[in-house]
Amino acid sequence: MKASQFFISTLKEAPADAEVVSHKLMMRAGLIKKLGAGIYNYMPMGLRVIRKVEAIVREEMNRAGAVECTMPVIQPAELWQETGRFEKMGPELLRISDRHGRDFVVQPTSEEVVTDIARQELRSYKQLPKNFYQIQTKFRDERRPRFGLMRGREFIMKDAYSFDRDQAAAKASYQVMAQAYRRIFDRFGLTYRAVAADSGAIGGDLSEEFQVIAATGEDAIVYCPGSDYAANMEKAEALAPQGPRPFPSQAMAKTATPGKSTCADVAELLGLPLSRTVKSLVLATDTTNEHGEIVKTQVWLLLLRGDHDMNEIKVNKVAGLENFRFATVAEIEDYFGCKPGYLGPIGLQKPVKIVVDREVAVMADWVCGANEADFHITGVNWGRDLPEPDAVADLRNVVAGDPSPDGKGVLAIERGIEVGHVFYLGTKYSRAMNATFLDENGKPQPFEMGCYGIGITRLPAAAIEQNHDERGIIWPDAIAPFTVVICPIGMDRSEEVKQAAEKLYAEMLAQGVDVLLDDRGERPGAMFADWELIGVPHRVTIGDKSLKEGVVEYQHRRDAAATKVAVSDVAAHVKGRMAV
Repeated sequence: MKASQFFISTLKEAPADAEVVSHKLMMRAGLIKKLGAGIYNYMPMGLRVIRKVEAIVREEMNRAGAVECTMPVIQPAELWQETGRFEKMGPELLRISDRHGRDFVVQPTSEEVVTDIARQELRSYKQLPKNFYQIQTKFRDERRPRFGLMRGREFIMKDAYSFDRDQAAAKASYQVMAQAYRRIFDRFGLTYRAVAADSGAIGGDLSEEFQVIAATGEDAIVYCPGSDYAANMEKAEALAPQGPRPFPSQAMAKTATPGKSTCADVAELLGLPLSRTVKSLVLATDTTNEHGEIVKTQVWLLLLRGDHDMNEIKVNKVAGLENFRFATVAEIEDYFGCKPGYLGPIGLQKPVKIVVDREVAVMADWVCGANEADFHITGVNWGRDLPEPDAVADLRNVVAGDPSPDGKGVLAIERGIEVGHVFYLGTKYSRAMNATFLDENGKPQPFEMGCYGIGITRLPAAAIEQNHDERGIIWPDAIAPFTVVICPIGMDRSEEVKQAAEKLYAEMLAQGVDVLLDDRGERPGAMFADWELIGVPHRVTIGDKSLKEGVVEYQHRRDAAATKVAVSDVAAHVKGRMAV
């Protein structure tokens, strides 16, 4: 490709609404152009990156035995009503009606449609296993789209769905996909981690996220430097402390804490470590009748150490706390006789169910609210001052230094950006949609399913968050819009420069290198600034002066300075650097 035939549109400054680095650089480099909130045009330079991402994904999916198809962006609501997701998915699911008043959705994912394909086409166990995938546009009506392609509303995703006869076969299919994903992300040239994850609303009980490591990542990744253990924050287990609960050593006392409504303030006032305090979180669960009316409300008190944070995913898995909500101020005052800030488990107005974190269950002489403004209780102990809790569970986020669940060291935490996710779904969708096949005995059995996603348009943004400097993007070779750019200085004024540039360009094309010749006639400073911003990893500069010495200048995007290379050796030199 020659630059004069291509479309290059760079900006010196990022738009005011661009927040994160990837959004700023993608806009400045002319990779994307905003059309509406969370909706972008993929410009020619950006589309080349996307197509390279797609090509790697497609090659590895095909290699793993998946079969490509394409499912409609607009899907009949009836399928989504079969699984209940038409109502349950909430406002992120964009619902529309056609001229006849029939309901449709704009697909955010395609479990329902692919399950409908399977129940029509896969009739016998002899046709299994089967894995269908697509690379297709999706739409999720994000409440607050932000960060460019990191959290847009319209995006491109690769989604795959496996169908198997039993759990063992389904888990084998899952492992095939998990290994295919590792090959995919290895080929992208990015630093990533595969971490155990919670399956969330999509369902299932076996799940891994693929996270690109970046300091600006939204997700906290928990891992053990001394082992292979890795999980996201929602999944990472906080182990129960070792050893028995200490015996009480203090008398319980009501202590004045005027104006101190947080654990941190109370600990400072009393001269105690924050870890000696206990925070109270009040939740509620509602029982409804067939009309959706609330007929009963159960109030719960959760107790966590003052220096720990509640993990909502873990709490949601405690028996009875499924679909919990935070209690209202009116409910809190009714049960505790006090406004939030001074709450505790002693002296309640009405009984509540008490669930405590594993750490709190073995604490002694702890501090909590007194259910009276400006007072806390010190020296609290289980068994002596209040009954043992109704339940003990892992309720908190882990912190760096916690023991690793695999027993091989302590945990560390880094930031990441989720770009892929693999799930074992089981029969969640096949049973809901009566999708069955006939087994060896001629009896219908529900498909065991898995699903596997990669954020095709999110991945370039994640790559930029991991690979950039003050001058712009630094693409890995595999997904760069162009792998090599040739920058002739004064090509329009020097026949020697023009001939050398054209010759090198033709030679590299013949070798299958994705090369661009910048024949725009730009000044060197402007030309270099463009390609450093766009992030092409390999640059060859050709000028009159260097040609007289029989050399050209080569510089990798990460190199601090250019290297002089003989004209006859430059193609081989670039190819050698590409192989590194």
